[in-house]
Amino acid sequence: MTELTLTPGALTLDQLLAVHAGGTRLVLDEAARPAIRASAAVVQAAAAGDAPVYGVNTGFGKLANQRISAADLATLQLNLIRSHSVGVGEPLAPAVVRLMLATKAASLARAHSGVREVVIDTLLAVLNAGLVPLVPSQGSVGASGDLAPLSHMTLALLGEGEFLVDGQRRPAAAVLVEAGIAPLVLEAKEGLALINGTQTSTALALHGFFSFEPVLESALVIGALTVDAARGSDGPFDPRIHALRGQPGQIDVAQYYRSLLAGSAIRQSHTEGDDRVQDPYCLRCQPQVVGACLDQLRHAALVLVREANAVTDNPLVFPEDGAMISGGNFHAEPVALAADAMAVAIAEVGAIAERRIAMLIDASVSRLPPFLTSNAGLNSGFMIAHVTAAALASENKSLAHPASVDSLPTSANQEDHVSMATFAARRLQPMIANVAHILGVEWLAAAQGIEFLRPLASSSALEEAHALLRRHCAPMLTDHYLAPDIERASALVREGALSGIFRALPDLPALWTPA
Repeated sequence: MTELTLTPGALTLDQLLAVHAGGTRLVLDEAARPAIRASAAVVQAAAAGDAPVYGVNTGFGKLANQRISAADLATLQLNLIRSHSVGVGEPLAPAVVRLMLATKAASLARAHSGVREVVIDTLLAVLNAGLVPLVPSQGSVGASGDLAPLSHMTLALLGEGEFLVDGQRRPAAAVLVEAGIAPLVLEAKEGLALINGTQTSTALALHGFFSFEPVLESALVIGALTVDAARGSDGPFDPRIHALRGQPGQIDVAQYYRSLLAGSAIRQSHTEGDDRVQDPYCLRCQPQVVGACLDQLRHAALVLVREANAVTDNPLVFPEDGAMISGGNFHAEPVALAADAMAVAIAEVGAIAERRIAMLIDASVSRLPPFLTSNAGLNSGFMIAHVTAAALASENKSLAHPASVDSLPTSANQEDHVSMATFAARRLQPMIANVAHILGVEWLAAAQGIEFLRPLASSSALEEAHALLRRHCAPMLTDHYLAPDIERASALVREGALSGIFRALPDLPALWTPA
């Protein structure tokens, strides 16, 4: 396994990607331990004192005015985890749970949560052993922390919950014994610190971000292939146009398209004598549309990396003066807004791809055979494949409605404004799947269009993309069972089969690094 040092406050996007992918060990930077011990000492002193301190010797939420005796402080934390483990729905994906474990450990290691080192060490031991706590996906409103999902994660660490082992649910106690990990025993404030935080919504949003990367790279390659199939112009990608606007994503996307189309004999064949003055927006405005989406995704990445490094529980401990201050860092509004922006960007990448499919099958615009079939009428070609793409694009428009604008008061109106960040991030996965299917249809259609232009060839990069598809999906010379082809093409999109072609282009700006 690859070993990474967890330096509190310094997790990078690449490190988070490595945790998401699995096969990575996280080892706490030893330099962080003295501060962690000092923070824990503040809580231990508060627990031994007479003054009421929220989460240490009081109840929670609306019950914060209920004082808890010193003899019951450990039971208070255990009861908190048991009572808050109320999630429902399908278990979260292992990649999401890995990110939850890692980012919770990173947050607690900042030494403002008052937990002992053993809490952080147990989180990392479970992560490094490849264990996946069973965490139901539904039940968090993204404020007061992701209470239910983080409680299920913590319950497994205590030996009372469950783990997913090879897809099967198993009692946590037995799994911990097999892994040689001692069940965690909570002390004052530690249960609250483990479940008060934004780690589930952040992990889900990062999962969406990482899952969409190969889909976006595919969208760029397939979008360029469609430009050539429709004998579109590369003039709209001229760098001078985009420099005048100054939007970084737009500038970069135009450069991607110039590089993808460079050397195309198809383009060269119609540089002169083409009576079309301008291409449709779905071709011409790809830098403006996809570039704006790229800017939104880049901004979301900045927000999510900050959040992955943040201290988001409550109350917070300041060892330098012994203060414990209640605040609201558990409120996941930054994640909710970032996830909503990602949702809109994902939907728009799919929406413009659907328009490109519609353009390709419209003979009056594409100047290709109707519905991309040689014998239209007897054959329907891509007529209904486009309908599928339209259905998915429409579905994504509904899913893109901002989750963050909704709020339902909880905890008897004590927690009266919530972010809905967890759903905002969780709904990204079906949207990404929809876009992958739209792009699968477009890839098939664009490849068919290219074949009508033979013997002319596209650029080397786009010919490679065409050949890759044809290794898995045959041309549709006459109508045939198309659904399996769509599934195969969509799977290639999601798996990143086109990412190698995109990343091999010379001298291009990195996808996630603004120009």
